[in-house]
Amino acid sequence: MSASLTLPAPAKLNRMLHIVGRRDDGYHELQTLFQIIDLSDRLTLTLREDREIHLTTPVSGVAHEDNLMVRAARLLQRASGTTQGANLTIEKKLPMGGGLGGGSSNAATVLAGLNQLWQLGLSSEALATLGLQLGADVPVFIHGHSAWAEGIGEKLTIVTLDTPWFVIIHPSVSVSTPLIFQDPELTRDSRPITMARALQGGASEWRNDCEAIVRKRYPLVAEALDWLTQYAPSRLTGTGACLFATFESEKAARAVAELAGQRWPTWVARGLNISPLQDALGC
Repeated sequence: MSASLTLPAPAKLNRMLHIVGRRDDGYHELQTLFQIIDLSDRLTLTLREDREIHLTTPVSGVAHEDNLMVRAARLLQRASGTTQGANLTIEKKLPMGGGLGGGSSNAATVLAGLNQLWQLGLSSEALATLGLQLGADVPVFIHGHSAWAEGIGEKLTIVTLDTPWFVIIHPSVSVSTPLIFQDPELTRDSRPITMARALQGGASEWRNDCEAIVRKRYPLVAEALDWLTQYAPSRLTGTGACLFATFESEKAARAVAELAGQRWPTWVARGLNISPLQDALGC
């Protein structure tokens, strides 16, 4: 076993996001379609024998012990009883507060990578259960496949989605997920639909229930979304701030991305059904 692993931590898009209720504990009941995309942070995990966990590339504004990568490593240590440690290094590409799941994906990559590096042999199900303690989006990255999700996002059913090209814009603002979910004007009573209906209805019927609130509270998001919608069907991912438009060809996506890139941080990404993390770990 190598003493070091370098692994991707891919982003996700919420192709649709319906809020169908609110639980007594304050969490929202969701229905969403997660799609992994080929846009990733990159993590390097290096074995330590002294049980120490060190994030060697601190993230601005986040204390070491509060970082999801460090919390994931500590959680796995406690659950497994291992005496091993690790240095964690990240090449950050995904924006914070962008709705692309970067923090959750980082945590998932740490859990899956250290499970292999420390030779723990835990199953994906066990890792996903641990990951849920860190965030509702962590399990989808552990399982590493496009999925229909319900509950708070943790009840997953593997699906196969189309794999178009996406133009993704970050309007240079960080959206607060708690702020959006606490907004009194947020729609919380969308009528539940079946997974089959969601898949059969296709993109023409998909929406994001958070979009109206984010538009209202963050004018820079509204401006970018209006601009992008001129070129293709566009929508918010998660609670934002990132927006995405769907294209059938890479050429068309890159043409729009070139224009968008003159105003905002912009990426072109391909939709995937299987995460590159699964490939990297040989799963």
